[in-house]
Amino acid sequence: MATVDPEIVPFPEAPNSASPSSSADQIPLEQPQKVKGRHKLLQSLQRFSSSPSLTRRNRSRSASTTYGRNGASLSCVSLSQSTYAPCSSNGSATQLYGGLNIRPTTPGPTGSYAADDQEGNARIRFVADTINGPQSKKIALPTEVRPGSRSGMLEDAAVVAKPEKFDFWGKMPNELGMLIFSYLTPKEVIRCSTVCKWWHKMCYDGQLWTVVDTTDYYSDIPSDALMKLIMSGGPFIKDLNLRGCVQLREKWESESEEITAVCRNVVNFSLEGSRMEKSAIHCFLGRNQRLQYVNLSGLDSVTNGAMKIIAKSCHQLRTLNVSWCTNVTVSGLKRVVKACPILTDLLASEIKGFDEVELPSELFKRNTLERLDISRTDITDESLKVLMHGVDPEIDILEDRAIVPPRRLKHLDLHQCSELTDGGVKSLAHNVPNLIVLQLAGCTDLTDDSIIPVIQTVPHLVHLELEELERLSNRSLLELAKSPCAPFIEHLNVSSCESLSDPGMLQVMKSCPSLRFVEMDNTRISDLTLSEASYRVRKRGYDENVPQIGLRIVAFDCPNITWVGVRDILAGNAYIPRQYKVSAPDAISVVTQTVNASRTSVLGSGSGASTPMITSSITPPPPPTVYPNHIIQLKCFYAWQATVDEHTKRVLRGDLAAANRLEKKWFDYMVATEEAGIGGAGARRRRRRAREAERIYNDDDAGEPYLGLLGGRRRARSGGSCAVM
Repeated sequence: MATVDPEIVPFPEAPNSASPSSSADQIPLEQPQKVKGRHKLLQSLQRFSSSPSLTRRNRSRSASTTYGRNGASLSCVSLSQSTYAPCSSNGSATQLYGGLNIRPTTPGPTGSYAADDQEGNARIRFVADTINGPQSKKIALPTEVRPGSRSGMLEDAAVVAKPEKFDFWGKMPNELGMLIFSYLTPKEVIRCSTVCKWWHKMCYDGQLWTVVDTTDYYSDIPSDALMKLIMSGGPFIKDLNLRGCVQLREKWESESEEITAVCRNVVNFSLEGSRMEKSAIHCFLGRNQRLQYVNLSGLDSVTNGAMKIIAKSCHQLRTLNVSWCTNVTVSGLKRVVKACPILTDLLASEIKGFDEVELPSELFKRNTLERLDISRTDITDESLKVLMHGVDPEIDILEDRAIVPPRRLKHLDLHQCSELTDGGVKSLAHNVPNLIVLQLAGCTDLTDDSIIPVIQTVPHLVHLELEELERLSNRSLLELAKSPCAPFIEHLNVSSCESLSDPGMLQVMKSCPSLRFVEMDNTRISDLTLSEASYRVRKRGYDENVPQIGLRIVAFDCPNITWVGVRDILAGNAYIPRQYKVSAPDAISVVTQTVNASRTSVLGSGSGASTPMITSSITPPPPPTVYPNHIIQLKCFYAWQATVDEHTKRVLRGDLAAANRLEKKWFDYMVATEEAGIGGAGARRRRRRAREAERIYNDDDAGEPYLGLLGGRRRARSGGSCAVM
């Protein structure tokens, strides 16, 4: 039995007088009376349907049929198979009513037929849905065969043209991101960490903080941020420079265990001026056995206990700086020297106990030091001899010197060691052939007898400081000019050596072409030394690049230096030799002009002739195309220093013309100042000379006095006419 479809609308019957539906007003049928038997069965059959479409009848039903009596519709589809397959947009069985019929002659109700088939003899009637509202009267094509509109095509093209969103940073490999961030400074990395979470994670990755150097930002970074950097770096940190980080003292003390548990691969470690506690320093030194560079200078909390820990755990140590650590003594340094076989640099300024020979003897046995700084200590001549010769060395009778292997020292700092004399410094001769830097400033008892042998036996000496050696004479400078190190010496300090003068310094300026810094204030040198220095610097050549500072001279408080010597320096800095100057172009140009007939007749020339006219055109010379390679930066008397500095700035930027103008004006000013004198009588004499020069310049012939004041021009006294004008 088929299911009941409550939305099937009864087919309207043909007009019939016997039927109540044949009235003009189309009165709806009334409910049939309750019947029994066969009529009841037939009445039930009209309510069943297996298809939403029924075959429309084109003629009225016979009056003899029993179906028409009750006004019921016939379900022909339920009794016979239809050859029509319904076509619907949504496939709903409740929207179609009717079948394949011939189009009626009389027009039906509006909207009763929706479309014809291809042959024009079939109709599909859309039936209104009283529940969901009116349905569409058109059937849409499937999406796959539907033609696209222009707007739709443009939208599709826009969708295709729009690039796909690509997460650049999210899909980037971590290694490449690390490489990009490695080019930024620490300050820039910290700023970038606030951009997003991914950047924050990258900026605090340990691989990016293998070097934590707070030299540039130690006063700006707070302790929490600095601790975060250290903890983020962790085992990746190799260089840890906390110089001057006083804000880290409390954090380091409270979290020393956490820090040392993470940072165990540090190679270079510096705590200079950070004021760390003793326990925190000991804990860090004990857990970092790969340390090669340790800088603890200026810390009162560093004691011999720290030296003991270094000697026990840091066997790869190469550089140790404990200068100004007042609680460290020579006994602690001795343990380090014994336990560290590759120690090359030892900086122990102001450490007490060098008057004993134990540490110098151990250093002599090791012979690994290349840099030794024991300035401002109590080292004596005996200790220095043990450091150079050892204890009871073998003595060469002919040369009267110890036969020992030469020392590897390259830097030796002994300044302000007041107990040293010539006897101890002489031991340096023939024993330090690789010496590059020698500082003996402040050793007031030294004389030429100890300085000359040392200078003659150090062929690679570059830096020499002999400040405040009052007993030093010009003999030492003469020997320096003749020594093997003369071509290499760059830094010379002889300040406050009051016995030095021009004979010695002139030879040094001539024989030392590599000089870069000469400090000779408070000596007896004069303007001759400055002039010789200017000449030697000019000999270094010229090129097209702007000048560079090649020699710095400090010569204030020298009574024999005057403004004339200073002017020689200024003039030499802006001097260009004649062969490098660009000659001015030809100043005479010939211009041919055609003169018309009337003017030619006035001038007395032939008709139609052209007269050449020669005119003069003076063109200023172009700026120089070459500059000196090196110039001198001078520090002199404070009243002249401002002019010297301004002149140097102009030369360094390549404006030699402006520098020459400044030098000329300063020269005129100094001449006028000297002529003025104290009483002012020179001023009147200077004004009188100026008036005389103006009168001589403006005077013309005897008959035309002071013609120049009235705008006239001086005439040639030869009486002939000017060939050019």
